[in-house]
Amino acid sequence: MRFDWLISVVMAGLVIAGSVSAASSQTVDPAQLPVVEQPAPVAPTTPVAAAKDGAPANIAVSPAIVAAEEKLTAAEANIARLSKRVEESADNDDTLVELKLEIETLSRSMLDIGVSLRPRLTEIKARTEQLGAAPAEGEPAEPDAIVEERNRLAAERAQINTLTGRAENVAVKAANLGDRITETRRELFSTTLLKRTELGPTMLSDALIAVDGEVNNFFRIYGSWLKFVWAFKWHALLGWLFFSLLAGLVFVSGAYRLFGGLIARDPDLEDPPYTSRLSVAFWSTIIPTVAMTVLVGTVYVLAESFAILRADVAPVIGSVLVIIVAVFFVGKLARGILAPRMPSWRLVDFSDGGARVLYQLVLALVIVNGLDYVAGQLSQSLGSPVVLTVSKSVISVCLMAFILIGMALVKPMLSKSGDPSDPGQAWPRVVSVTLLIGGVGLLATIALGYVGLARFAATQIVGTGAILTTMYIGYLSGKAISEPDAFADTIVGRWIEARFGLGAVGLEQAGLVAGLLISVLVLLLGVPMILLQWGFQVQDIELWFYRILTEIRIGGITISLVGIFFGVVLFIVGLLVTRWFQGWLDGNVMSRGRMDTGVRNSIKTGIGYIGVAIAGLIGVSAAGIDLSSLALVAGALSLGIGFGLQNIVSNFVSGLILLAERPFKVGDWVVTGTTEGFVKKISVRATEIETFSRQSIIVPNSELINAPVGNWTHRNSLGRIDVPIGVSYSADPRKVIEILNEVANSCEMVMSNPAPVVYFAGFGDSSLDFEVKAHLADVLGGLSARTELRLRIFERLKAEGIEIPFPQRDLNIKMNDDDTPVAVLKEQLVGTKGTTASKTAVSDTSSPKPAAGKKVRQKPQSRARQDSMEDGSGPDGGDR
Repeated sequence: MRFDWLISVVMAGLVIAGSVSAASSQTVDPAQLPVVEQPAPVAPTTPVAAAKDGAPANIAVSPAIVAAEEKLTAAEANIARLSKRVEESADNDDTLVELKLEIETLSRSMLDIGVSLRPRLTEIKARTEQLGAAPAEGEPAEPDAIVEERNRLAAERAQINTLTGRAENVAVKAANLGDRITETRRELFSTTLLKRTELGPTMLSDALIAVDGEVNNFFRIYGSWLKFVWAFKWHALLGWLFFSLLAGLVFVSGAYRLFGGLIARDPDLEDPPYTSRLSVAFWSTIIPTVAMTVLVGTVYVLAESFAILRADVAPVIGSVLVIIVAVFFVGKLARGILAPRMPSWRLVDFSDGGARVLYQLVLALVIVNGLDYVAGQLSQSLGSPVVLTVSKSVISVCLMAFILIGMALVKPMLSKSGDPSDPGQAWPRVVSVTLLIGGVGLLATIALGYVGLARFAATQIVGTGAILTTMYIGYLSGKAISEPDAFADTIVGRWIEARFGLGAVGLEQAGLVAGLLISVLVLLLGVPMILLQWGFQVQDIELWFYRILTEIRIGGITISLVGIFFGVVLFIVGLLVTRWFQGWLDGNVMSRGRMDTGVRNSIKTGIGYIGVAIAGLIGVSAAGIDLSSLALVAGALSLGIGFGLQNIVSNFVSGLILLAERPFKVGDWVVTGTTEGFVKKISVRATEIETFSRQSIIVPNSELINAPVGNWTHRNSLGRIDVPIGVSYSADPRKVIEILNEVANSCEMVMSNPAPVVYFAGFGDSSLDFEVKAHLADVLGGLSARTELRLRIFERLKAEGIEIPFPQRDLNIKMNDDDTPVAVLKEQLVGTKGTTASKTAVSDTSSPKPAAGKKVRQKPQSRARQDSMEDGSGPDGGDR
């Protein structure tokens, strides 16, 4: 396997971004297709033959048809040219990848042709419907102008159908050609890997003979190149060296200076948190490697710019730079995990000796693999014989196999004592067996003669293993940072807390976002690298990336992630604009107009619903979802409403009715069923009512529509209060009425118009009952008004000597001749006197003669009677 993917890492981001930007447009400009011989320009009104008999000889063609004809002509020529090139490039994988990309672009352009003709076809259909059906046989003939118009439309429609069919035919050919390229590449890959080579003394002797010639060629070619550069381009060489050193200073030193807090290990920490160890291991691998990759790419580009490299030398120099990056990357990764000199920062439970040995073996493995890659590039540039190339691969694979076997024999695990300085223990059996199988398997594959397969497998062990290890560390880092209170302990978390003043909840949310971003970053970087490592080309990844973003097909439905993303963005923007408009309208328009609070809330809520609906429609349309295709979903939703969503829909419609009809508004005092309180919020599904005990009751809107609702403050806050009072039977009722009228009229909280009224309510069990009915300007102050009236009535009656009596009851008790029950009752009443809440007087009316019964009269200390109006709670939080 080759390392050429690392050369393209520097520009991969720009390439992918450019391809996605170009692919996000659904229309493909034919000028972007490979240059072919184009037909002469056709005027927009080029005459064409009539499609039907009886049509005029010449018919004007619309510009859309002319443009479609030009695109189809170019596409048909292109598909023929591409088919021929596929046959010629059956053994060149890079060329096949480029041809596959061209074919995909051509196939998408055929869809654009159908889209461009659709508006004109719709116009033709509409115009044909306006003309109506042709007259039947025996009916009067149409005017010549209408006949000509009908024939022209029919001919143009037939031509559009013909163009659409041709476009579909080209698209089918492109799809078949793309499948053919895929199959050809698969066969080429299999043939290359499974090619068998005979190994033996003959091959060894031929390789030894070829070595001498390759060494001579090497010194001749590269010696002459160095002499030429030193003699004639020394100023360019000095400029290249200067700018390369400057780039190293900027990229490498700048990376350490900017991100030193993320990658530096504090040697004074004896037991750093595992989160910190993971984070440092991950970022100390990624950040320096990216900086080194950019530096190497810059050095190579500078060498090309100064014209120092020759065509035969450039691939070898590029491979050397790639190996430098590969060794640097694996070294940083191994150091981050094993930390051979800093046991406290080690991610695995290894002994110090085991960590050092494994670190050296890992570096040796990647160096051997890298040298094999450089040797392959060198042999290709020198034109070395195949036997020498195969011999180099055999040597490198055998060395890597022995290194894997050596890793299996190492004892790196931490000893039972837990001290890293003690000798370690052997691997777990699974790990040691896997390493042995890998090493022995490579040797067996070489022995069977499958050198290409062995070399590919060895490369994957190094490259893919390193990438997967880095991805796993990144995943663990994101997971660890997402743990509770973990992000706040990191350097970034402490900086964010100090810079933005986030609290605990904000830091937790930031930790979740940071963990998610790290996981996404790991996938975006790791998966393409693995694909490149396994032989896929950058163009393949671009094509897959484009399809994932724009053409995910589920049955007959095509989903575009880019469209969905922009749809979500537009919906969020619409939602924010709606919230801003609601606040601006409420705070700057309705508040200045001194509108009622309930009206303002209804208008604000209605605008919110309308804004959310409009934002949703815009977002769905931007996402590319055809609303007409949701008819089936709407039908299923209607069925669901009929069965399980009746209450939800009923509450929703009831909420809209309440907002529009406004039988009550926010701030009103309402009574419904067993709920009484102030309306705090009217939403779509339910209404929030706060009771006088400060309890929030959520009442479904359908109950407020279908049940009686009392509103004390519907049109105004005017209300009436009733204050009952009882006096002794010895009092003069007329005088009592006069006193109560004076007290009610003298109270400042009682309205004089309508004037308060006193009624003689009736004859009670223990008192004469009266009732004061008074009106208040604000019924919400009813509790205070009742309290004030009761205090004044009590004070006035007490001053007039009028008694407010206790309730009195007569008890008839049947007893025997010896009066035992009366004695027992007296004893019990006397014994409980002072501990009960009432005072009881018992009168014995018995005589020496046997009697049928006894009468007992009770007088409690406090009044037991309360009017029904006094049982509830008032708006002030006490008894009404």
